Amino acid sequence: MFNQFKTALLMAAITALFIVIGGMIGGQRGMVIALVIALGMNFFSYWFSDKMVLRMYNAREVNEASAPQFYGMIRDLATRAGLPMPRVYLINEDAPNAFATGRNPSHAAVAATTGILRLLSEREMRGVMSHELTHVKHRDMLISTVSATMAGAISALANMAMFFGGRDADGRRANPVASIAVMLLAPLAAALIQMAISRAREFEADRGGAQISGDPQALASALEKIEHYARGTEFPAAEEHPATAQMMIVNPLSGGGMQNLFSTHPPTQERVRRLMAMAAGQQP
Repeated sequence: MFNQFKTALLMAAITALFIVIGGMIGGQRGMVIALVIALGMNFFSYWFSDKMVLRMYNAREVNEASAPQFYGMIRDLATRAGLPMPRVYLINEDAPNAFATGRNPSHAAVAATTGILRLLSEREMRGVMSHELTHVKHRDMLISTVSATMAGAISALANMAMFFGGRDADGRRANPVASIAVMLLAPLAAALIQMAISRAREFEADRGGAQISGDPQALASALEKIEHYARGTEFPAAEEHPATAQMMIVNPLSGGGMQNLFSTHPPTQERVRRLMAMAAGQQP
């Protein structure tokens, strides 16, 4: 519940930041234009982001005939979660990862790489795909897409401020120092908010996935295996498309230290700790 409340606050914050930046660039008219642009971008993301992402990764749709074990697993877990059967995709990629996409539970898709199917046991795969189905159930794909779109739009507006300058609420040119500060700090603030939203949703998906599968330890074990693989291996598909890293079961591009502020996922050790606490019947 706390993570859901936190997500709502963060979404409100990034929307407000977007409108304020629009107002600083073009006054009241700029605020209106910024709001219209935000609505247009979110509408486009809502309807087309799933197709774009699946095409980006050359995902291949499978069915019960072409991938009976994997497809049957998704069908069983979707039934347990009370969800419509999503479309199921495989990605011919050695790096172990999985993600969910789609605008709502009735138009959802889940995908996994061939690498993750080789690396994990069936029990661990059930934990991973339960995590992804929780994203579907919570409509996290839409939340992530909207936050990423807003963050990108804020960066674009900040770049506009560099070329056109800012204006106050009455339409007069703003202090150039303030315009420079906005140009530099707004994209940073937007990125931090976006990453915080993503991390909150990952904790919720871990918790929900453990409940669907009934096996928190399986997901914890899967996360540890994927993290171990990621430490010494490149994720070429994710490096080509870094904007989609937030959709994966682990962030293949994350680092340590201060870089955790910009990570789309919480530290794997903390995720594992919470899952093991669930397995022990404790409050994570």
